[in-house]
Amino acid sequence: MINHRQERKNKTNSAQGLLALAGGLLLGGLVGAVTTLLLAPQSGEKTRALIQQKSLELRDQTNEAVQAVAAQAGAKARQISGGVHEMAKDLEQRGQAIVDEQKQRWSPLVEAGKTAVQGA
Repeated sequence: MINHRQERKNKTNSAQGLLALAGGLLLGGLVGAVTTLLLAPQSGEKTRALIQQKSLELRDQTNEAVQAVAAQAGAKARQISGGVHEMAKDLEQRGQAIVDEQKQRWSPLVEAGKTAVQGA
């Protein structure tokens, strides 16, 4: 049980790390692009056009990165959900086995008690 919890925690940390990395890359790219454009020796019109072009490219890259991260997060969620489902089935089977074992164990005593009460 502890191993499954640790595994889920590791998977969650992995997904969070991936999101943090994607966010850091996007932010770094944006800052670098803006800094480069602002320090470039060009006319204002050219710079504005370049900023607009780069911002559109960055928007497209951001959309692609977000979609990729969302797909990975969805896959991890399905994987974790499947693991939890398997654990629940296993626990249900164990519980049923214990109940059956206890029924077998106590059934003769219950029958003996019924017979004793009816005979008295």
